[in-house]
Amino acid sequence: MWLGVGGAPVMPANGRPAKGTGARRLSPEARRILALENETVAGHTCKVIELGGPVDVDRLRASIAERLPRAPKLSMRLSEIDGVPWWVPDPQVDMTAHVVESGQSAAAGQAGFLATVSAIFAQHLDRSRPLWRIDVIPRMPGGGSALVWRIHHALADGLTAMRMAGTVLWDEAPRAAGSRKRAPGPGTAAAAKHHRFDGLLSAVREAPQPWLRSPFDGHIDGQRAVAFTTTGLDGLRQVAGAADGATVNDAVLAVVAGGLRRWLEAHHGHLGTVRVKVPVSLHSPPLTPGDGGSEPGNRDSFFCLDLPLGSADPLERLAVIRSATRVRKQGHDAQHLDELMHGLARTPRLSRFADRILAHPRSFALNVSNVPGPRRPVQVLGVPVRALYSLAEIGEHHALRVAVVSLAGSLNFGLVADPTLLNDVDQLAADIQAEAAALIACSPA
Repeated sequence: MWLGVGGAPVMPANGRPAKGTGARRLSPEARRILALENETVAGHTCKVIELGGPVDVDRLRASIAERLPRAPKLSMRLSEIDGVPWWVPDPQVDMTAHVVESGQSAAAGQAGFLATVSAIFAQHLDRSRPLWRIDVIPRMPGGGSALVWRIHHALADGLTAMRMAGTVLWDEAPRAAGSRKRAPGPGTAAAAKHHRFDGLLSAVREAPQPWLRSPFDGHIDGQRAVAFTTTGLDGLRQVAGAADGATVNDAVLAVVAGGLRRWLEAHHGHLGTVRVKVPVSLHSPPLTPGDGGSEPGNRDSFFCLDLPLGSADPLERLAVIRSATRVRKQGHDAQHLDELMHGLARTPRLSRFADRILAHPRSFALNVSNVPGPRRPVQVLGVPVRALYSLAEIGEHHALRVAVVSLAGSLNFGLVADPTLLNDVDQLAADIQAEAAALIACSPA
């Protein structure tokens, strides 16, 4: 018998979870994500949190356990009921299995730290438990400690994961007087209705391009290599704002384009075209810092665009990207694709076919995501968070992925690669950092 929280029965005689237990079916997005996971592809995202001092593992377990009811999705595990996947409550979340101390040594240096994070990231989460785990690295190069927090993407997308961090991990800040929930803004699930013709144009823009070749197309294995780099958020925001209303995300794409340009020139001698997939959150804006995320765990879509690699001028690249993203936003491409995939979910064969087409390397070469993190400095058990990075899993025939997250005044890039196909991801990270500096240097005085 399935048991819910407090020992209440979840599975009644009719084979469906009992009402009031909190059990719910997986969304079509979550089912698609689970279907992508195999022996060489894990299904989780990851937050790497560098702390300015040591953290007590037992205190961390106790703190998270106390706050876990505020983020109920972190207490749900997978179950298959009548052939249909469900989230069901786990009556006893074993914190010793979810918060685990790693054996990383300070003597291993930065290379050892990155190797440890890579090895942790490559491990699959245990599907018999709620799909998250924090590995605590007690000693960092130069002092401090680190948390490597993996959350399955079927459970939470990037925005939901950051809300969960605010709910169960960051030390709670006093709530500002008069703070209230904000209404959904433009570009979210509350966007205006779209015309059918607009949807057709969106489908044309996002269609695969069979003439393209991806420099990251190859058979991946289960190994991973990671790299990190950081730049100033305010500098990128300033140069973006001066470029005909470009956004920080436009600047991120311009910086990645510049980094890829440098890397491709060194490795391939020619540039070609690199098409990127850009995830778009369809959540409403964040509500409050302590919001555990009452919305569905995964609520995002995407659009694709070609990165302009031909020009060495960072401002020219930014202008081209700003123009391309504006067309996709005005056309509501991400919303149209979301509607299309929800419609296809009613026909499993068509849905699987569409998934294969959209995941093909001729559809996009790499995924570049950008999620807003805490606007102000945060702490964990009184220890300051000195750096925050996001990592996201690569896919079949996609040997590279870039994830970006902000923390206070910094913008932090996390790169994940298959080292058998891209064995110098640290050099690509250095190229991205150099391009960020070049773009910021173009900012008007």
